[in-house]
Amino acid sequence: MKKLISLLPLFVVCAVSAAVTKPIPGAASPARAAWMMHFDLDWKVAGGLPEKALLVSLQGLANRATPQLYIVHPPEFQWEITGPLFEFYQRKHGVKFTELKSADEALTQFADAAKGYVVWDKAVGASLNVAFTIAGLEDAVVVAEELIPLVTKHGLKPIDDLRGRYTGQTDEAIYQDAYNRYWARCAKDRIMLMGGHVGAVRMPAMADWGVREKMFFHDLSANPQHTRELALNRRLLSELTPGGYVFGWHSYGKDTEEQYTTLLSTYGLRMEGLHNLPNLSFNCQFTFTPGFKFTNNHHVAPDAKLTAEPKVYLAFVQSDSIGIGVWTKPGRGKLPFAWQVTMNWTEFSPAALEYFHESAMPNDYFIGGLSGPGYMYPNHIPAERFPLLMERANKLMALLDEHVMEIMDNSAADGNIGNTDLTQETVDRYYQAFPHVIGFINGYGPARTRDLRGTQPLISYDYYIDPRRPRAEVMADLNELIALNAKRPYFLLVHVRESNDVNSLIEITKQLEGPIEIVPVDVFLKLAASNQTYTKRYQDPEDPKHFSGYPKE
Repeated sequence: MKKLISLLPLFVVCAVSAAVTKPIPGAASPARAAWMMHFDLDWKVAGGLPEKALLVSLQGLANRATPQLYIVHPPEFQWEITGPLFEFYQRKHGVKFTELKSADEALTQFADAAKGYVVWDKAVGASLNVAFTIAGLEDAVVVAEELIPLVTKHGLKPIDDLRGRYTGQTDEAIYQDAYNRYWARCAKDRIMLMGGHVGAVRMPAMADWGVREKMFFHDLSANPQHTRELALNRRLLSELTPGGYVFGWHSYGKDTEEQYTTLLSTYGLRMEGLHNLPNLSFNCQFTFTPGFKFTNNHHVAPDAKLTAEPKVYLAFVQSDSIGIGVWTKPGRGKLPFAWQVTMNWTEFSPAALEYFHESAMPNDYFIGGLSGPGYMYPNHIPAERFPLLMERANKLMALLDEHVMEIMDNSAADGNIGNTDLTQETVDRYYQAFPHVIGFINGYGPARTRDLRGTQPLISYDYYIDPRRPRAEVMADLNELIALNAKRPYFLLVHVRESNDVNSLIEITKQLEGPIEIVPVDVFLKLAASNQTYTKRYQDPEDPKHFSGYPKE
């Protein structure tokens, strides 16, 4: 019972604020006023970053109590859905937006949300993260030196000035000082890993959320070679609530996705990113529209039994979160596609999930992941924390009408190189935790973990489609796999990396050597349950590894 209580704060912050704006069932959503801004793609420290840092900190303060300020990014921005969601809010929630065209106009409208400003040092990168931490705690906007006259014009007073404070200091020393000064007052069920881009370009588009929620900002390394940073990083993670969130993303200049996700998983924490995921301070304050219910495009009943024929069955899955994929690009709907849903958006971005389900085509099928109620590596989740995390995942999958769980563990890999298999212990835990799913899929790059228990198969990816790989080579690779796996039926599961063009995949499928049938992933798993032509296999401790991960604590 104690563990269950410890997770409750994770699910009430936005639920409380959302209740303020929840419409009466059956009634039209009341019109509400809000403001919006258009951002460009200039995130250079010497260019557009200082103004954007000011604006996202202001956004977090302006959106503390009600959803007031929304940012629309260009279609080329990694999160391509800010434009479609902007239209969705107007159409489904009755939001009447007024455009603000400059930081001056934004401060004219929202300066009252701030009590002052904090100055960051452009010569010390980590000072920006410290400034964001202060901004959340002190209700301050974040400014670079050249923007002081602008905020002063709007009546804001200095709260803190980091210029010169950290000159010549290491990041570990800077964040240790920030820990000593601010950590006690920061949220303990969530933390902001504001890494990502480094150097001349930084992209803290998620900072509004961290400011709103009074999170501690940092970009400490998870690289075992950076012993001092790693030690402080471990201390921060160990002091978070069990099952808590790590928002943001690792630093591209310090460590790898695999290193950081392995690290946070050893503490039973959940990653929710990226560092440039925008507008959560706005999105979290909306519930689903009246009468809306998730209805997935199931192609087979959970208790159905199918029989595989002697052919190649191929299924496509896009697992890099719908919002940074190809959802809005031409071609979607022409092939059966499974889309891994970021389940926690039920708490942080309900409108985004409703938008995806509303615009889904018959060939679009939603699956749960990644590995649970957030991104984590299950081979390293402590045994005592696994059941409660997956209980949460089960509830979210039921809400989202999902019958397939996707698993990924790259703790012994680097990108698509290395060992991406699951241990037998991990597989056992998933079968115990998810007795009602149709089946499981595993991997990112190709993996070799496979199983079949009762009517529930676990199938790993056999192929990964990099969008940069020439289509002719992709076609040749798939045909080689088909030839090598001559026993029929052959179940060929393909991971489609974000930004792959769907139309080009159609052309590839026309050149595959058959007999081939492209099927939805729920049908694929039902067929795989009918004829186990694949070998049951788990991660072998003697297998070679690229990155061995961290020991469990």
